[in-house]
Amino acid sequence: MNIGALFGRLCAAACTACFLFLAGPAWSEETNWSQSVSIYTAAPGGSYHVYGAALAKILTRELGRSFAEQITEGAIQNVQLIESGTSQMGLVTMGAALQGWNGTESWTKGRPFRSLRVLFPMYDTPFTFVVLKETGIRSVSDMQGKRIGVGPRGGTAGSYIPKFLKTLGVEANLVFGTYAELSTQLEMGNIDMLAAAAGSPYPALATLEAKKMVSFIGLSKAQIIALRLAMPELTPSTVHASAYPSLAGDYATVGLFNFAVANSDMPDSLAYSIVDAVFKNREELIQAHPAASETIPANFSRNTFMPYHPGANRYFNKIMTRETVQGD
Repeated sequence: MNIGALFGRLCAAACTACFLFLAGPAWSEETNWSQSVSIYTAAPGGSYHVYGAALAKILTRELGRSFAEQITEGAIQNVQLIESGTSQMGLVTMGAALQGWNGTESWTKGRPFRSLRVLFPMYDTPFTFVVLKETGIRSVSDMQGKRIGVGPRGGTAGSYIPKFLKTLGVEANLVFGTYAELSTQLEMGNIDMLAAAAGSPYPALATLEAKKMVSFIGLSKAQIIALRLAMPELTPSTVHASAYPSLAGDYATVGLFNFAVANSDMPDSLAYSIVDAVFKNREELIQAHPAASETIPANFSRNTFMPYHPGANRYFNKIMTRETVQGD
């Protein structure tokens, strides 16, 4: 064999070894990761359930592995499941994530939950207060002593509404359950109000509104300021009049932004593929739930404290670099 041929073979072998060395860890981390991924959402009647089911369908089709939506009590339980390693993906609000990250609420038992890694932004969750029009409740002060349905105990409203009422000086009787169950109780007169934290429109209210005349109880500017001073993670939020036939105009309230998160041990290549598939199929998410119109790359900045997953970081760096170059 001549020197040239030998050199060529050695180069080819070296290139192959180099490729295997570089590809090996990614291949290894993928094969060691479950082929069936759970996406933890929330109870029926809320937006997480609808959004999560559509997300699971898209990812299963696009990524060639099984993604299954799993019903939970909501954001707080999802944070706990991610931290425990039981859940690989989950949907969370900034509020529940902040409480877990800092270990500030009783459900954390003083332990910071630091396994969360952000994948992509979802949408804003406004807090809404709804009653049957016939009840005569017209203001926050009218909530005094009333029976208020606040969603699942481990959900966002279940965690925040007690704080809202304390801040606003209102004492009420809280009723927990799924939004679907609570909307039926409101329809039957077993509770006086439904206080929800869900992307607009949320299914349970849309179903109720088709049967009964409802009224939205608004917060005053002073009340919104008081709530934001007490809970700085809250941001101004608006439910547009087009979301519900019962709204004569835009509904001003407070809200929390939502993100899809994963455990930190998710393979980088899988995290990147998930984010890429979500934004490529965004229109399908919007068809499932209009709130997904806010599922856009630019909203990555709505996360102010949680680290992004390295795979998601790679996607956003690529997108933002390309958009900057194209915009120059």
